[in-house]
Amino acid sequence: MRYVNELNRRWWTLGAVAFGLFMIMLDNTIVTVALPTIRRDLKIGISELEWIVTAYTLTFAAFILIGGKLADLLGRRFMFNVGLAVFTVSSFVCGSAGSIHLLIGARAVQGVGAAIMIPSTLSIVTAVFPPRQRGTAIGVWAGTAGMALAIGPLLGGVLTQQLSWHWIFFVNVPVGVLAMVVSRIVIPESRDTSHEQGLDLPGLLSSGLSLFALTYALIEGNDKGWSSPLIVSLFVIAALLMVVFVLLELHQRLPMLELSLFKIGNFVGSSLVALLVSLAMFGVFFFMSLYIQNIIGYSPTRAGASFLPMTVLVIVVAPFAGRYSDRIGSRWLIAGGMALVAVSLYLFSRVGLNTTYPELLPAMIIGGIGMPMAMSPTTAAAMATVPVDKAGVGSGVLNSFRQVGGSLGIALLGAIMASQSSSFANNAAAAYHVKVQKAAALGTHLPAPSAQQKLTVSHEAFVHGLHSALLVSAAIALGAVFVAVTLIRKRHHEHERAEELQPAGELA
Repeated sequence: MRYVNELNRRWWTLGAVAFGLFMIMLDNTIVTVALPTIRRDLKIGISELEWIVTAYTLTFAAFILIGGKLADLLGRRFMFNVGLAVFTVSSFVCGSAGSIHLLIGARAVQGVGAAIMIPSTLSIVTAVFPPRQRGTAIGVWAGTAGMALAIGPLLGGVLTQQLSWHWIFFVNVPVGVLAMVVSRIVIPESRDTSHEQGLDLPGLLSSGLSLFALTYALIEGNDKGWSSPLIVSLFVIAALLMVVFVLLELHQRLPMLELSLFKIGNFVGSSLVALLVSLAMFGVFFFMSLYIQNIIGYSPTRAGASFLPMTVLVIVVAPFAGRYSDRIGSRWLIAGGMALVAVSLYLFSRVGLNTTYPELLPAMIIGGIGMPMAMSPTTAAAMATVPVDKAGVGSGVLNSFRQVGGSLGIALLGAIMASQSSSFANNAAAAYHVKVQKAAALGTHLPAPSAQQKLTVSHEAFVHGLHSALLVSAAIALGAVFVAVTLIRKRHHEHERAEELQPAGELA
């Protein structure tokens, strides 16, 4: 009976953690479908739109390692609730925002709340479930995250069209309050009591500023000029600060980043794959949402619903991928999943001004299978190599790589899109100017372009930039295939077998 009660509590704990995780991950993509509406309402440009998404992922990435440390030090359930509280309050501020500056600032605070909470969710699962069940539990965890990422556009579209874009944030408030109540009832407290703990504030500052400088340079480079003193200086500062961060972590007595984890091939490979899959995919949700609404002409609700094939497949495939990673190892599941993602991205890159939704379906279906095939085994492979008492730090590193990839993905693909779109528009303007000169030489007058012609050129420039960005994304996904095959072992580490004989973690 005691075993049955303990087993039930494990799954109730997983359910509570998944509930909070769903809300956090939902905010990565729920905003995307609302972006055209926000742009019209607040009268802002593409770079400001990118900051709405990137402010969240950037602070998420910068603070997540500290979140893992705090979870191990102060208690995983406690920090889970602290993160939920910060996220819930900042969501209310986002929904109430009437200016772009307040919205971006509140989104940054949301990212801090998510960073505090996310390491706790995965380390709670790792501490509560024994190794033989951990892959399945992590599959549910990853499936929940993937489902939230996939369902975000649909929910965002419905709320934006039926109510207003403000409700994509207000919806988090009752969910967050309920999650805090449930977590207090069903989640056992756990922490790392095996070693001295401490916070690495110099590491936080140097890594955070490095990421911010790099992201700012990528987002603003096209407007301010890639060779401008500001942008060049920011790239240099980002590189120098990252070197400073690594040196600090090598010499800190209690570093924020456990560099010893990078001696483990599976962990290195899994972290790199997590970075690359986010780098490849985050920008796709952002720019395909704009494409589906601005080029195909879908409403927010219909645009959100267009992602349903991916949503359903992510929900179905993720738990199976986690389960099979326990049986056959993660390497080939990850490699196969990322190969499918690369194919999906290549198919997306073939879109044009007259593409219809049925023509998008193959890319949606292939991507919906490939993403969870890669995500669940990636998480399982990484966490299987991390001792339970370092689960918070390990999950923090893994999710930090994932969020860094997402933040840089939007910035990098945005930079490629902006550059290529601008080049196309300039070429079109130059071609028109040549026609004007030829007409003048013949003594005729060429009429000015109509509003419809200008709109068509604008759409063509957008699609041209999108092609280039998605081809780069496909190449990144193929890079993740190579990383998985070369760095991730077929089986997990031997210490996992010994761990079977020990308690899953110290529970308070």
